[in-house]
Amino acid sequence: MPTPEQRPTQAQVDQAIEWLVKLRYDSPGPRTEQQFQRWLASHPQHAEAWQRVSSLGDELASLPAELSRRTLAGSERQRMSRRDHLKLLSVLAITGTAGWIAREPLGLPALMADNRTATGERRELLGNDGSQIRLNTASAIDLRYSADLRRLTLLRGEVSLDANANDNRPFSIDTRVGPLSTQGAQLLLRENAQGLLLAVRRGEVTLFPASAAAHRIKPGDVLQVSSSGDYQPARLHGDPWGWTDGVLSVQQMPLGEFVDELSRYRPGLLRCAPDVAGLKVSGTYQLADTDQILLLLARSLPVRIDYRTRYWVSIGAA
Repeated sequence: MPTPEQRPTQAQVDQAIEWLVKLRYDSPGPRTEQQFQRWLASHPQHAEAWQRVSSLGDELASLPAELSRRTLAGSERQRMSRRDHLKLLSVLAITGTAGWIAREPLGLPALMADNRTATGERRELLGNDGSQIRLNTASAIDLRYSADLRRLTLLRGEVSLDANANDNRPFSIDTRVGPLSTQGAQLLLRENAQGLLLAVRRGEVTLFPASAAAHRIKPGDVLQVSSSGDYQPARLHGDPWGWTDGVLSVQQMPLGEFVDELSRYRPGLLRCAPDVAGLKVSGTYQLADTDQILLLLARSLPVRIDYRTRYWVSIGAA
């Protein structure tokens, strides 16, 4: 973990956010790419700021298109001020897609989640009740135990829980789409642009337990729950549990979707050209080495991998 002296300043974080908006929502030409590379190499803390901020791209992607365009237009007129930076973070928090930012503004020391992971990191935890918990990339949770309740709050990202069924206390789970409860289930939760992906392997989970619309979810169910509380069977091209074994396992997944999934595990920009986005990907890939995954893609598909920098990779037609 970087020391206070190594952490990027707020100004450097502001610059990184400005670059993120330009690169994600504009069509950058060679001059813009060269300017970004010079900025990235001009100070060691710029790379750290970029790594921290790059995961915001997924949050911005879920904002309304008009809002994204307005943000981009503002960033092109002038460098993002601290006030504009805080506005952007406030918008993200209000939409519910980045509540963790309100707890720990990027570049500033603040209240930390009980447990969290960086981009590309996965962690295994053991609760004091004997429950096994795994955090996926760029995720954060709070974990609380009392005499009569166990509680997990998903603040960001993705978590799997194998609750100890021998503990008689109910296990309450808070998410941005609503609460869940269980006694001893094995389940997986993932925040996404549509709301929450929920998968159950063992035991029984109750969605919205205090509501008249409480729904019991059984082993084998995989649901997509919207921010409004609606739910339906999830349509997936891969195994949602794969990351718990350190792999990305997919079947006939469009390359564009695969690249979006892979980008969760590496900092920076990973882009896929539209003319190859429809190519299908199948297989099981080791998440410990995302560069190796890109190499395998180039060997199995008619695509070319272009590394502009370590943090900027493009996939196009061979």
